[in-house]
Amino acid sequence: MAVDEKTIKETITQLKESSKKRNFAQSFDLIVNLKNLDLKKPDQQLDLYVQLHYSKGKRSKICALVGPELQPEAEKVCDKTVVQQDFANFSKDPKTIKSLASEYNFFIAQANIMPQVATTFGKVFGPKKKMPNPKAGCVVPANAGLKPLYDRLQKTVRLYAKERPLIQIPVGNETMDEKEIIDNILTVYDQLIHHLPLEKNNIKSILLKLTMSKPILIK
Repeated sequence: MAVDEKTIKETITQLKESSKKRNFAQSFDLIVNLKNLDLKKPDQQLDLYVQLHYSKGKRSKICALVGPELQPEAEKVCDKTVVQQDFANFSKDPKTIKSLASEYNFFIAQANIMPQVATTFGKVFGPKKKMPNPKAGCVVPANAGLKPLYDRLQKTVRLYAKERPLIQIPVGNETMDEKEIIDNILTVYDQLIHHLPLEKNNIKSILLKLTMSKPILIK
């Protein structure tokens, strides 16, 4: 299974022509069905962060879990800041942790308080795949500048396949230039095949959809 610029362009055109006009900018979602993988084996599981060249079409909300050293920087840059001294309040009310996990896409943590982050938030964040992840650069030193990381996460997508052989990620929206969406899809595809044991032979099908549309096969 392979994709190229021409086939992606044709699929985007087909989606736009067949979809009803909505009163909001719909997202383009890329769907990849995988095959010939034994996801019980760690070396055949996938957990990969990909940096796109362009916006993924929707803003990521980012929360910082920090100590006093990073608090001023986090409050200046991130959408929400939870400081170490308030962790105890969250521990008393797990519903607030669930609410936090649902509302924010990425969590940044100050490295020297990661044990407390894990103790307080791990039981909820872990199953929801929301723990601050070093692979995404989200575990940072106490003197970190957070703006470059915040901006980078706005163009970061996670390719995750551990429980089932399916990936679905945003790669743009209707307001974006077609070339940018195509570039994002090709970037994801290139990274994905290089992290699969059988490369292209692990891909069963690749589809594209708008928020309110049915998926269309890229072929």
